[in-house]
Amino acid sequence: MPSTDRSQTAPEHVAIIMDGNGRWATARGRPRLFGHQAGARRVSEIVEACPDLGVRYLTIFAFSTENWKRTQAEVTGLMTLFRRYILKEAQRLLSKRVRVRFIGDRDRLDPKLVKLMDDLENLTKDNDDVHLTIALNYGGRDEVTRATRRLAREVAAGRIDPEEVDAETLGRFLDTHTLPDPDLVIRTSGEARISNFLLWQSAYSEYEFIDTLWPDFTAERFAEVLAGFGKRERRYGAVLG
Repeated sequence: MPSTDRSQTAPEHVAIIMDGNGRWATARGRPRLFGHQAGARRVSEIVEACPDLGVRYLTIFAFSTENWKRTQAEVTGLMTLFRRYILKEAQRLLSKRVRVRFIGDRDRLDPKLVKLMDDLENLTKDNDDVHLTIALNYGGRDEVTRATRRLAREVAAGRIDPEEVDAETLGRFLDTHTLPDPDLVIRTSGEARISNFLLWQSAYSEYEFIDTLWPDFTAERFAEVLAGFGKRERRYGAVLG
């Protein structure tokens, strides 16, 4: 469990549910994909703002396991957008010392997209200024299910004693096993739900639900939200004097 420290003024790890791209585009009489394109540009701005704001880890929810239910045109457009983002941003991310990781189930993704994801992870693996994690075909329940399945295989093979399995054991099998848990989870667009995002990891995270649509979520607005985090008292179940 994290330390009950009142002195933390900036969250080390921020996770963001980037919501509102479609509504932002519709309000402007444009197709939903136009909003997703604007949202992708906003990601670049927020990533660049992280070092000055004291954020070392940033995790963004790009595409959920439930998003396959959207229209075929929108899903295809999003997959094309992901490929273009990787190709366009790879060298900039490298030069900005950003390490990129992807979490989620890659089996359903196009092999060409997976190859680009692998290449970007390898290209940036030595960077350490900002750790950007992109959740792509990700769902919290799906992640825990896959982790449990891998853990069960280890138990069945006799490599792990079932009597020694605890929360820390399962955590080693999660997609995020190399990352600290998020200190703060932000959801844009006014919706007040977590939508199956980082269910295990956010057990003690602070939450901020804001009305701003993601394409309007500027670095200045990000800084305002982070400033509010510094005023919170995080007890993790304890009673502080």
